This record gives sequence, C-alpha cells and structure tokens, in this order.
Amino acid sequence: MLQGFWRKKIVQPIVTLLKQGITYQKISLSIAFGITLGIFPLVGTSTLLCMLAAVFFRLNLPAIQLVNYLVYPLQLLLLIPFLRAGALLFGDGRVPFTLNTIVAKFESDWLGTLGLLWESILYAVAVWLLVGPPLTWLMYRLLIPALRRLFLQTQPTAQD
Repeated sequence: MLQGFWRKKIVQPIVTLLKQGITYQKISLSIAFGITLGIFPLVGTSTLLCMLAAVFFRLNLPAIQLVNYLVYPLQLLLLIPFLRAGALLFGDGRVPFTLNTIVAKFESDWLGTLGLLWESILYAVAVWLLVGPPLTWLMYRLLIPALRRLFLQTQPTAQD
C-alpha cells in the first residue's frame, strides 16, 4: 500500500514533469527547496516561501508545493527541536516547550507569553537559517543522481 502511494503520489508526478521537458536539475532543486522551506519553523509561512523560491529560481511551483505539503508533518515534528536549539544557541532558558506550559502562561500573562514566544520563534528561525541552506544544497546533491536515472528511464529509445 505504501509502495502504491509512493509511486502514485511521488514518482508519477515527477515522471510527468520530466516528460514535459522540465530538467531533472530543476525538479531536484524544487524538491530540495520544498523540503527545506517546508520545515521552516514559522507555521503558516512555508507556502508563501515556496512560492517565492519558485518564482525567484524559476522552479516548478506545483512540484515545490507538493513537497511542501508532504513534509508538513515534519515541520510540526521539528518545531520543538528548532525552538530548543534556538534557546540553546541564544542562552534563553525562559522558553516554555510544552503545550501545557504555554497554555498556563497564556492564561496568566497572555501579552508576556506572546512576547516570549515571538522571541523564541525568532531564535528558531535563526537556527533554521543556519541549517536550511546547507540542507537545501545537500538534498539537491542527493536527488540529482536519482532523478537523472529516472529521467534517462523516461526517454524514448531509438526503437520507439
């Protein structure tokens, strides 16, 4: 079942793009940006960031957005680690990391909590800025060989 999902939702759309003349390099870059921008620690901004990257780098917008949506659960899973890494990087031990703590703080001092969370999110974004560019480059370099093989498989042979 998972293999069918993978083939139908991931591989087949990529094959379709390759048949439309989009280079495997552009698709690799679209996927790499989709993954990296998809884990950006400010929930609700990744769609806009992916759109901007697609326009700026002339990438395939449907491909980058598809990957962005597929990694959304990863964005949620990585939010707390980004917040913790930001707190560690900036030496801020005041950051509430559990949902219960955040709710309790909002109930007692919602304005102060909002300020505390905003600062924590900025720290998390700073960590992402350190991790994101190398991750994008690494993902791009890892995807190139696989998509090159897929591209060569989709090319018509001399007998066709």
